[in-house]
Amino acid sequence: MGKSIINAYTYGLIHTKKAINLDYDELPVDSPERKRLPLLLRRAWYNLNKTFRRRISHAGATPDQFTVLRTLHEGDAAGLTQSQLTRAMSSDPNTVSSLLERMEKGGWIERRPHETDRRANRILLKPAGKRKFTQLRDIAAGLQLEILDVIPRKTAKNFSNNWLTLLRPVMPPPRGLPVRSDKKSPPIRAG
Repeated sequence: MGKSIINAYTYGLIHTKKAINLDYDELPVDSPERKRLPLLLRRAWYNLNKTFRRRISHAGATPDQFTVLRTLHEGDAAGLTQSQLTRAMSSDPNTVSSLLERMEKGGWIERRPHETDRRANRILLKPAGKRKFTQLRDIAAGLQLEILDVIPRKTAKNFSNNWLTLLRPVMPPPRGLPVRSDKKSPPIRAG
């Protein structure tokens, strides 16, 4: 491949502003001059999360709480178990447990005994949780549109599908998630 001029400073991969003449394809995958995927993913997630947190702070909610509300809203109308919710959110049990405790105290969710598994509870949205989801959904959708607006229209159409393709080799889809039993919302899709 031909020589490329890379302004690595732009991507935050080195701390001095300089242009580097490189044969990019010959650089080691962990070279500081490369646009390293883990760093770019972390920065993108961090900036998105920080922006969303600021935009919903007036509503007394966090991005993680919105994710719980959205996942429950899109899940089985009979509710999800904590284990199902944890997998659907790509989170860990301790984080989800703490979130659920705060959200239950806030009156956004309720836990009901599972009909067949005495060890589990089904988590359901309460009316206050549904209202909070509706309030936050518009903010989340607006932010998503803003992000997609900076991507050329031809690229934006396949943007989400490209991310799913990227994640498939490293992240298996959640298993055992029930789909909604009503037709009001699209079912949870594993990818």
